[in-house]
Amino acid sequence: MLNTTIAALLGGPEMILVALAVLLLFGGKKIPELMKGLGKGIKEFKNGQDGSDEPEVQKEAKPVSTL
Repeated sequence: MLNTTIAALLGGPEMILVALAVLLLFGGKKIPELMKGLGKGIKEFKNGQDGSDEPEVQKEAKPVSTL
């Protein structure tokens, strides 16, 4: 049984055709939104693998007020 990946089967011209097809299907404005969602999904997946269920919250430095 052959153990190959899709990337090994696709060359330069084929990848260009796939990129053009994606651009035609989704349009230039929708692709950044799709990539942003994909990035969030990957981040959540990695957090799930680490065992942290809570999303990371960036804490801002707040000045301490003394009364």
